[in-house]
Amino acid sequence: MPRETGKHVAGGTPKEKKPKKPSRLTRQQKILLAVVICLAVALAVVAACQALFVRPDIPSKSDTGSDQAEELDYGDGIQPRAGGERKSDAYYTVLILGRDTGGGGNTDTMLLASYDVTNQKATVMSIPRDTMVNVGWDVKKINSVYNNYGGGDRGIQALYREISQLVGFEPDYQVIVEWEAVGEIVDAMDGVWFDVPRDMDYEDPYQDLSIHIDKGYQLLNGEQAMGVIRFRDGPNGYNNGDIGRIETQQAFLKAMVEQLLKLGNVTKINEFIRVFQNNVETDLTFQNILWFAQQAVLGGLSVENVNFVTMPYKGAYAWSRYYQQNLSYVVPIASELLDLVNNELSPYQEVFTLSDLDIMSVNADGSISSSTGHVEDSQAARPPVKPSTPSTEEPEEETPTTDPGTGTTDPGTGTTDPGTGTTDPGTGTTDPGTGTTDPGTGTTDPGTGTTDPGTGTTDPGTGTTDPGTGTTDPGTGTTDPGTGTTDPGTGTTDPGTGTTDPSAGSGGDSGTTTPPDFSIIDPAAV
Repeated sequence: MPRETGKHVAGGTPKEKKPKKPSRLTRQQKILLAVVICLAVALAVVAACQALFVRPDIPSKSDTGSDQAEELDYGDGIQPRAGGERKSDAYYTVLILGRDTGGGGNTDTMLLASYDVTNQKATVMSIPRDTMVNVGWDVKKINSVYNNYGGGDRGIQALYREISQLVGFEPDYQVIVEWEAVGEIVDAMDGVWFDVPRDMDYEDPYQDLSIHIDKGYQLLNGEQAMGVIRFRDGPNGYNNGDIGRIETQQAFLKAMVEQLLKLGNVTKINEFIRVFQNNVETDLTFQNILWFAQQAVLGGLSVENVNFVTMPYKGAYAWSRYYQQNLSYVVPIASELLDLVNNELSPYQEVFTLSDLDIMSVNADGSISSSTGHVEDSQAARPPVKPSTPSTEEPEEETPTTDPGTGTTDPGTGTTDPGTGTTDPGTGTTDPGTGTTDPGTGTTDPGTGTTDPGTGTTDPGTGTTDPGTGTTDPGTGTTDPGTGTTDPGTGTTDPGTGTTDPSAGSGGDSGTTTPPDFSIIDPAAV
C-alpha cells in the first residue's frame, strides 16, 4: 500500500492556497482619491451650471435687415438699423410688452430695456400707449396696432415694427408677458414691499376687475400687485391718466427688481420656471434669462444703476374722422428722444439722427406729418373737414393727455400754446378774442367792435337780426359778447368742435391744468 504523507508528492494534485488579503490604501492614495472625486463633482456642477445659465448670442443681422425685418413690411418709411459696430459684445436690448388678457389683450405696457452687462448699467424706457405712430387707420395710438393686425403673432410683429421705427433700431430680443405673471412672481417671492401712492378704488365687471387698495407702504401679495399696476381710472384715478399709471408701474418694478435680486430668491427657481413657461412668450430661452439674472446678482447690479424713464413727449390733439371729435395723443420730442437713444438705449456705436426715426407731429391746421415726409394715412395728411354739428355717438373712454410743456393747451378754441408759440393743432382756428375771423364759422367776432350787436343789425354769420337783448346767437350757439355775458373762452362750449374750453377747469395733482375729458371712443382703451 502506498505510504501516506502530509507532504506534496511530485506529480500529485497541488494543495489550494488561501487568497491574500487586499492591501490597504496609503494615506497619500486616499487624499488623491478624494481630490479626484471632488474634481468630478465640480466638473458636474460646472456642466450643470453651463446648461442652466446660457449666455445669449447677439442676433446675427446684416446691414440690409435681419430675418425679423424680412418678415415685416416696413412700407415707405424708415428701415431700422440692423447692423454696425456695437458698444460692447455684452450690451443687450430687449422689448418687453405687457399684455392684459383681462382687458382684451391690449399691449398697454411697452418697455424698451438695455442692459450693459460689462458696466452693470440698465435703462428701461416706458412708451406711452397713446403715442402717435405712422399707420394707415384713423386712431393712430400705438396700442391700437396689436388689435388692428388681428392680434397674435401678426399683431405683435406689427407692434414690434412700429417701436423699431420709433427708436430707429431693432431690439435684440422681445419678451411678451401676460400680466398674470407679475402677480404669480410676487406670490413666489412671498410678496413685495411697496409704497402705494394713493388710495386705489375701481370696479369693472366687464373685466372682472375689482381694485381696493389703501395708500401707504405695505407688503403686497400677487393680486394686490396686479391691482396697483393696472389701476388708472376711477373716482380717485390719476389726473394725467396713463402717464400716472406708468409712473406707478416704474416705481413698483423698481421695488420688485430690488427685492428680486436678493440671493434668497435663488432657491425659488423652480417656481419662477413654472411662471415663465405659463405666462411668457419670448425668443430668449429660460436659460438665457437665468444668465441675465446671474450676471445681475453676481455682477453687483444695484437698483441705483437701473434707470427707469418715460419716452420724452408732449401732448397733442388730432381729429378723428370716425368719431368726429378730437382725440388726445402724445408725440415724441425728437431731440430728447435721440439723446436718450444714443446715450442709454442704442447698442450701436454710430450716432442716430432724426433721419433714422419716424416721428409724428400735428400741424397748426390739424393735419399730421411724419419726420420721414411720408404719412401712411393720406387723408390725415390734409387739414380735417369738421362738421358744423358735433357727433352725438355715445363714446367710449378716452383719457386726454396734458401737454407737459404748458399743461394749458386749449383744444376747443384753438388758442396759441405759449410753450410753442404755434396754433393749437386740435382745430387750427384762431382765438376769437383777438378780433380776427374765426375760420370755423366764417362770422365776424363781435368782440372787435366791427359790428355793433346792440343795434339790431344783421348778423353776417346767420342772416338773422340780433335783437340786442343778450340772447344766444343762433349762428354760433354762444352768448352774444356784446351783452356782457360770459366770454366763450371761460368754459362755454366751442361751436366749432362741440368740446368745452378747459381754460376754466381745475388743475391736477401737479398744479397744472388738465385738458378736458372728451369721453371719446377709444377702441384701444383698457
